[in-house]
Amino acid sequence: MLKESELIGYLSIYRQEVRPFTDKQIELLTNFASQAVIAIENTRLLNELRESLQQQTATADVLKVISRSTFDLQTVLDTLAESAVRLCEADQAVIRRRVGDIYPVAATYGFSQQQRDHLERYSLKPDRGTLFGRTIIDRRTVHIPDVLADPEFSDPEKPNLIGVRTGLGVPLLREGIIVGFLGVIRTESRPFSQKQIELAETFADQAVIAIENVRLFDEVQTRTREVSESLEQQTASSEVLQVISSSPGELKPVFDAMLRNAVGICRAKYGMLSLCEGEEARSVAMYGVEPALVEKLQGKLRRPGPNTAAGRLMRTKTAVHIADVRTEPGFFDTPPGFAGPQLAIHAGARTLLAVPMLKESDLVGYIVIYRQEPEPFTEKHIELVTNFAAQAVIAIENTRLLNELRESLQQQTATSDVLKVISRSTFDLKSVLQTLVESAGRLCGADYATITRQKDGVLFFAEAYGYSSEFIEYVKATPVERARGTATGRALLEGRVIHIADVLADPDYTWAEAQRLGGYRTVLGVPMLREGIPIGVLTLTRSEVRPFTEKQIELVSTFADQAAIAIENVRLFDEIQDKSRQLQLASEHKSQFVASMSHELRTPLNAIIGLTEMMVTNATRFGTEKAQEPLQRVNRAGTHLLGLINQVLDLSKIEAGKLELNPQSVQLAPLINEVIGTAGQLAEQNKNRLVVDAQENLGVLTVDPMRLRQILLNLLSNACKFTKGGEIKLAARKVSNGKSFVEFAVSDTGIGMTAEQQAKLFEEFTQADASTAQNFGGTGLGLAITRKLARMMGGDVAVASEPGKGSVFTVRLPGGERT
Repeated sequence: MLKESELIGYLSIYRQEVRPFTDKQIELLTNFASQAVIAIENTRLLNELRESLQQQTATADVLKVISRSTFDLQTVLDTLAESAVRLCEADQAVIRRRVGDIYPVAATYGFSQQQRDHLERYSLKPDRGTLFGRTIIDRRTVHIPDVLADPEFSDPEKPNLIGVRTGLGVPLLREGIIVGFLGVIRTESRPFSQKQIELAETFADQAVIAIENVRLFDEVQTRTREVSESLEQQTASSEVLQVISSSPGELKPVFDAMLRNAVGICRAKYGMLSLCEGEEARSVAMYGVEPALVEKLQGKLRRPGPNTAAGRLMRTKTAVHIADVRTEPGFFDTPPGFAGPQLAIHAGARTLLAVPMLKESDLVGYIVIYRQEPEPFTEKHIELVTNFAAQAVIAIENTRLLNELRESLQQQTATSDVLKVISRSTFDLKSVLQTLVESAGRLCGADYATITRQKDGVLFFAEAYGYSSEFIEYVKATPVERARGTATGRALLEGRVIHIADVLADPDYTWAEAQRLGGYRTVLGVPMLREGIPIGVLTLTRSEVRPFTEKQIELVSTFADQAAIAIENVRLFDEIQDKSRQLQLASEHKSQFVASMSHELRTPLNAIIGLTEMMVTNATRFGTEKAQEPLQRVNRAGTHLLGLINQVLDLSKIEAGKLELNPQSVQLAPLINEVIGTAGQLAEQNKNRLVVDAQENLGVLTVDPMRLRQILLNLLSNACKFTKGGEIKLAARKVSNGKSFVEFAVSDTGIGMTAEQQAKLFEEFTQADASTAQNFGGTGLGLAITRKLARMMGGDVAVASEPGKGSVFTVRLPGGERT
């Protein structure tokens, strides 16, 4: 019975008499032998098919369990261990997971309770004396047909302990890293088949996938919890800050919001906020406390016991965290004159956290939160309450400053009204000065007031308050001089406040006629200073001898400063208006000149470029074979000059606001290829290598294609110019950061730049330094135009560079959709 040329059996027939078989009978028996071979082969194939289907069905069942229990790792591992035993015709299976350097048992099947306890009593470290250790060390599948015949096999998995005779170990590998072990065991010496080994390896792969899925799920869950806690804390902080901003000068709403959020987020039962007054403290806010206890404690000044959380905090000015007050030594000891831990005594507090409220190194108060069960707070909880304590200090300080400010504002309300009038009439100087002189006289209790100012080097009385028309006509006709004979002249002369209690008693005061017409006795003259030089005087007078107070003098000084600012503002405004008109006219002339000259220069240049190209291309026709090289130089020089003229024209259009973009939907991949094709010649000039790193499916960008080519070619041209024998790379990718962008990066390995050079890189007509311009040429316009064009398209250009290492210019433009 032959299968191909291999003998697998034979068929014999016998007779009890001597009678040979005929040829036909021999042929018939031969046919029967062939049919027997076919039947044997069919039976073998059928058995293999049944075995394969059985394994596939079992594997599918395992995968169903895995899919239904994606993140229930124990169920998955138990199923894998059971399936490995059943499908590999084994007796036992064990799965170990790696934890650091040890491998504790994760799942078993087929072991007695005693055997399982033995396995779980130790977490093996690998050694070659065990199936597990050899598998981990060799990092491959290990098959031991009979452990009793294996010279390396030793404790702790001897047959009399676990019952192993034939062992199959498969490492659980994730990206080449061992994460566990699958062991399949037979209690009799019967080696596993190759198919069973492959099946065990499949189960090992499934175990790795399940372990990895759970690891990733746990990481996501942990990160989600962290983000959720962080968001909750940020929301709480935001709510507190909102309460602070919406309740200026009111501390109770702020304290209530802090305690409510601190107690809620930290899963506490109640909280209390107290303010310190020397060695005592007053509870000013409570949350979650029974009303009767609130009435008993809130608002009362108490001295906390030395061993209470508050007492320890007041001594150390640091946070105090007590896991369980009932086990804290001396916590309830209360010496005479001290207050005991009331919430622990009357409200069942067990765990508490007290955090100080510090202003610099001074203790302002403290926040305490409590739990009724002994469960310590986490570091994040401590950090959160510490932040609330800091915000409480800020709120207290803000309230103090606000109260001081309110008091100050009440004193300066009138001044504020004056300043409002001034701000509404910034460049109406007459209205401003008239408001100032009237307000100063009225608010300081003066009877009369004048403002003297300087214009074009001449001093004159500008505005007056309270005086008769006769007096005003007299003073306006009298020249103002810097002299001691008047309070105004003396203030101008000395550049300081002049306060004369009684002009009739002042020997230096000589302006008798003005005093007679005005009828004043007390005079206050305050100079209006610009850069320390008097430019005018605000003068107040009283018709009786009654000196001005210090606050009134301060107020008049403020008005004088405002008058000086108003005068200076008007002067500067007039100068700016005049300069603006001059600059506008100059800019128009410049733009007209640049446009005209650009046209006048471009026409002959285009003719020169065209003519030289024609003479080079048709050298034989024109007889210019010997002048090829000079003609090419002329052509290159003309092309370069035309580029410079175009840059100047572009800059002029941009500055004049006349450069118009033509946005279109542009496929980026062909545009990049076109730009690279153009830049290839530039790279070859300095023997540079040009590389493209464009993200696949860049898609469409709505942009002016001509200006985008101009930007990229300008950056590539610069990179090629400043790099010799190096690499120039153009990278393009999509970026999403809340909005969609397309980012183009041109990098080189050239000379690089210092931080100082980068600071002035995008200025018009400016290069990195003088030596750069001398060695490499250029106008310093290219990068300035590049950034201006990028910004016109809603983007920008940034640079990063190191001297000697090269530069990276990054263009980021908005938009971009996949096609």
